[in-house]
Amino acid sequence: MEQTVTTWLLPIVGIIVGAIIGYLLGRNTGPASSHKEINELQERFDTYQSEVITHFNTTASLLQRLATTQQDIQEHLAEGANRLALDEQTRERLLGSLQEGGSHSHRERLSAPLFTEPPKDYAPKDADAPGTLHEEFGLKGRH
Repeated sequence: MEQTVTTWLLPIVGIIVGAIIGYLLGRNTGPASSHKEINELQERFDTYQSEVITHFNTTASLLQRLATTQQDIQEHLAEGANRLALDEQTRERLLGSLQEGGSHSHRERLSAPLFTEPPKDYAPKDADAPGTLHEEFGLKGRH
C-alpha cells in the first residue's frame, strides 16, 4: 500500500508545485511585458500624432505661400497689361481676362438640360418597320 500512496502522491505534489511555480512566474513576468508593450505603442502613437500635426502645419504654410504667390502673379500681370498694352482697347481686354481668370465667382455655371426625357433602352424605328423581336426582323426579300 505504501507503494501506491507514493505512486499517487509524487505526481500530485509535482502538479501542485508546478502550478505554484507557473503562477509565480506568470504573475512576475506578465504585467511588466504588457506595460512595456503599452508604453511602446503609446510612444509610436505619440510620434505618429506629431508627424501628422507637422504634415498639416507644413501643408497650411505651403498653401499660404501659394496664395501669396498667386496674388503676386496677378498683380504682375495686371501691371504688365497696363504698361505694355499698345492701346486702350487691348489694355481693357487684358485686364478683363485677368479679372475673369483670377476670381472663380465670375465663371459661368452649367445649366440643366432643357430636354428631360429619360433615355430609351431600345433603338427608335419607323412606324411601319418590324421591331427587333418580330420574326421577320433582319430578313431581306420576305414581305
